Amino acid sequence: MVIAVYILRCCDGSYYVGNTRKPIEARLWEHQQGLGNGFTAGRRPVELVYCEAADSLLAAFARERQLKGWSRRKKEALIAGDYDALPGLARTANTGATEPPPSTGSG
Repeated sequence: MVIAVYILRCCDGSYYVGNTRKPIEARLWEHQQGLGNGFTAGRRPVELVYCEAADSLLAAFARERQLKGWSRRKKEALIAGDYDALPGLARTANTGATEPPPSTGSG
């Protein structure tokens, strides 16, 4: 069984990350009709901007959760296929810190 993990760009510029066991075209049609998800229902039309296959439902849920945790910039790098940029766009890289905090231990 192949499960699709996908990203939609909504008409307001927001992104929706989901997964489906249905053919991606069928799930996209449902989103366009406002069926099955409250988030995209009020943000139509939507555009499929990224899709990948997962080998199991567990893997699809894990990948969906991972992508939902990514910053907008990191999602956009993935969508653009800029895989080299992904490690540098980790949330910890966006803190602005240039050195580790001082030690609070004695010694």
